[in-house]
Amino acid sequence: MPDISKHPCFNKEARHQYARVHLPIAPQCNIKCNYCNRKYDCVNESRPGVTSNVLSPDQALFYLECLMKIMPNLSVVGIAGPGDPFAQPEITMETLKKVRARFPEMVLCVSSNGLNILPSVEELKELEVTHVTITVNGIDTDITKDIYGWVRYQKRGYFGAEAAGLLLKQQTRAVKALVAAGITTKINMVVVPGVNHHHVAEVALWAKGLGAQLMNPIPMVPVEGTPFEKIPEPQPALIKDLRNKVSGLLPVMTHCARCRADAAGLLGRDSADAARLLSEATRFAVTDEKERPFVAVASNEGILVNQHLGEASRLYIFRETPQGYKLVNQRTTPEKGGGNNRWEELGERLSDCRALLVGGIGPKPSEVLSRSGIQVVEMSGLIDQGLDAVYKGKELRTVTKAEAFKCGSGCRGNAMGCG
Repeated sequence: MPDISKHPCFNKEARHQYARVHLPIAPQCNIKCNYCNRKYDCVNESRPGVTSNVLSPDQALFYLECLMKIMPNLSVVGIAGPGDPFAQPEITMETLKKVRARFPEMVLCVSSNGLNILPSVEELKELEVTHVTITVNGIDTDITKDIYGWVRYQKRGYFGAEAAGLLLKQQTRAVKALVAAGITTKINMVVVPGVNHHHVAEVALWAKGLGAQLMNPIPMVPVEGTPFEKIPEPQPALIKDLRNKVSGLLPVMTHCARCRADAAGLLGRDSADAARLLSEATRFAVTDEKERPFVAVASNEGILVNQHLGEASRLYIFRETPQGYKLVNQRTTPEKGGGNNRWEELGERLSDCRALLVGGIGPKPSEVLSRSGIQVVEMSGLIDQGLDAVYKGKELRTVTKAEAFKCGSGCRGNAMGCG
């Protein structure tokens, strides 16, 4: 088994001394859990699937380099969301490669639902990823069909028992492969009262038979807006009883903090400075200046960044010149509607832009545009201030979104414009 002396999640004694960071680089998910509602910019909520920002691989490395300067006891880098790291495996593997090359001594780990991790197992081994967590909420499809709304695999959607059966098949293959590769494999199980709480021992027996080394029964957190929002969180006495049952089969993790996808610091004591660095990292961009010389701006009059992307019918395009910033042209945005296609088309229209300055933006367009290589900067204030941040790397003091442009729970970024 790999050394766990500096891994606070796998070694209870290490949690008071060694820090960990989750790099939030995985925005998409390939399954829909009925207890999950992934949220962005949700600073007051601590649970899996929540993050304030999503980073690109280069931004993640920049963030980690900054973090190491203030957190010398950082020993573990993990990727755990906010979606599934293997819904877009190329992003995850690129990030892991960059981290391994820059910090060869770092312990690397990932968490996944197991649906699509199998093709990456050998590469994970080569990168010396020592710890992988797979979340398995049941091995009986009559139970799990009620936990998953859908499963998306190889560009096809599955529902009901068929979805649950496919997921279990892939999870079984994944755990076998991870164990065979010598990677420490932990099984998480989200305990949902009245749905799968009576099924924990069976999952533990299944996990032991496949060679998993550890299990972690996690109490579900009821989340507003999900199908399971009315189901109460499991009582501590129930979780204690379930852990006792599992302990007869597998070692049990008892100190899980149910960490956010952007957690950083000691387990259960995330760093406020890390949260600031995470926000700053979203403004870091590696671009080819010749190919992307422009910056797009959502503005009502071409002076202030004061418009939400969803309501912008046109964008101002600026570039840096020896005589200062010059307005090059104005470009229309795609027609409202069309879902992600609208944002993908906008990404194409802005393919020569290295950044987009906006007063507000929903999580979906932000995600799509970031994948297009466009640095998204949410701010309020003078356009020149934003351009200084992009072109000159100056500190952007107006990074906090103006109240008028904050995206609340009603903002879905669904390409229909702001109502």
